[in-house]
Amino acid sequence: MIVLILQKSVKSLQLMLNEVTGKLGTLPVTNSAFTQRRAQLKHTAFIELNRKGVVDIMYGDGEYKRYKGMRLLAIDGSKVMLPDTADVIEEFGQIRYTGKKAEIQGAHAYGLASVMYDVLNRIAVDSVLGKARAYEVDLACEHLAYTDENDLLLHDRNYASYYWLAALNNANNQFVIRCSASSFATARKMLKGEGPDSQIVTLKPHHTKLKEIRRHKLPEQITVRFVRVLLDTGEYEVLVTSLLDENEYPTADFKYIYNLRWGEETFYGILKTRLNLENFTGKTAESVYQDFYASVYLTGLESILTADTDTRLEEKPTQHKQQVNRAVSFNAIKNHAIEILYSDDDNELILKKLETLFLTNPTLYRENREVPRKKATHLSRDKNPSN
Repeated sequence: MIVLILQKSVKSLQLMLNEVTGKLGTLPVTNSAFTQRRAQLKHTAFIELNRKGVVDIMYGDGEYKRYKGMRLLAIDGSKVMLPDTADVIEEFGQIRYTGKKAEIQGAHAYGLASVMYDVLNRIAVDSVLGKARAYEVDLACEHLAYTDENDLLLHDRNYASYYWLAALNNANNQFVIRCSASSFATARKMLKGEGPDSQIVTLKPHHTKLKEIRRHKLPEQITVRFVRVLLDTGEYEVLVTSLLDENEYPTADFKYIYNLRWGEETFYGILKTRLNLENFTGKTAESVYQDFYASVYLTGLESILTADTDTRLEEKPTQHKQQVNRAVSFNAIKNHAIEILYSDDDNELILKKLETLFLTNPTLYRENREVPRKKATHLSRDKNPSN
């Protein structure tokens, strides 16, 4: 059942069932039988698979990529368009889309995905699929249970609020967050080019937010550092951070640190484009959860299985570094899912077969590449449909 959901083939369900039962040497299974059995499967199975089969494996031996001893964890949210069925709408709610795509205008079922993603090791440490109108920061709070003091959290400007900074401070998490022009007074001035590029400031909540801060037992003042960096476009970017030591964390380093957050944008691109997340295989709320958490698990499994091959490709003496072609790797993993997750075949033989496939048609990438920001659309990252 789990393997079939992970494969998420474009073939008809009955063809998939026939192929799988043929490989397993079992009696044929009907669509109806599969649907009834799937209704008994809990989506939490995929959450557990990700924690035991990806997160624990990645960090278990302590041999993983860090920045100055810290994991770099980006947290971000993205709207996910869901099937417009009564069960899904009741669970997640709707949002009205008023964009230019005529075929999707009107009210539709949506969920808000929130993922805490290790940008250096390419795995989702924790993920949540919340309701359509959920608040990103509320979902982000759920991720904090899976962080520790050796983590540096990266966020875009939607998270630049006193409440979130205070919550991170309470959790003893380090952070780097991009500021918008409407966030903190110091950031607004720095975006205009005023003052030095690095400033340590003590923040206090606005008086209208003080009751909420006290209700959550958060500190009523915090000391942070604002850092201004100059982008290649000539524009300023201002970041607020808990990394106060200028000698240990020079201002010049923050452009590189924050640019690594782009890895989470790439992750959502893989979910929605490469894994076709929004093409759900079921019409119930439970099947939506299953598809979402199965896709998250599959991205982590791919990262684990391709890690050694990526290292081999990176060490090749080419003008630009090479990496595994994700179209090739995901296709190979899906096609061999039964061998990887279900069969009793020799694991070494399976891994060698996969590595041979991973080495075919590698892609090139350039380090420290500046990725221009694009306005989100429904088809790319529909993050903010109209309320």
